[in-house]
Amino acid sequence: MKIVIGSDHAGFPLKADIVRGLEAAGHAVEDVGSYDPDPVDFPDIAKLVCTKVRDGAAERGLLVCGTGVGAAIAANKIRGIRAAVCHDVHSAHQSVEHDDVNVMCIGAQIVGPWLANDLVSAFFAAEFDRNEDFVRRVEKLARLEQAD
Repeated sequence: MKIVIGSDHAGFPLKADIVRGLEAAGHAVEDVGSYDPDPVDFPDIAKLVCTKVRDGAAERGLLVCGTGVGAAIAANKIRGIRAAVCHDVHSAHQSVEHDDVNVMCIGAQIVGPWLANDLVSAFFAAEFDRNEDFVRRVEKLARLEQAD
């Protein structure tokens, strides 16, 4: 799978471990920053990741910040993105299966490398369940974006 990943300075150290794990699993990974531990604003990184997902340059995205919350807020401001904070394996796969989430956000201050890699594995292995209830709900999410 083609994946785009990004982090702010708080997520920078964990991102390197995640990238290694994804590449070892055979994924093509594009890292859009940050590239060092210097302060960077997470909305800027979220825009880079989410634009690539929305435009089809990547199948899914991953954002790593301090808690995952700021990244999720920023990501969900971008039309066509369904982002979720996932700090447990069940949420990581079910967010894709039921809600067709295309960007997972994790917090480097919340999870360590071992759990992060389990979350990432579950998220990228999951597929959207095209059950009519789930499809209807995701279509309603898309209409919410059009409402304003």
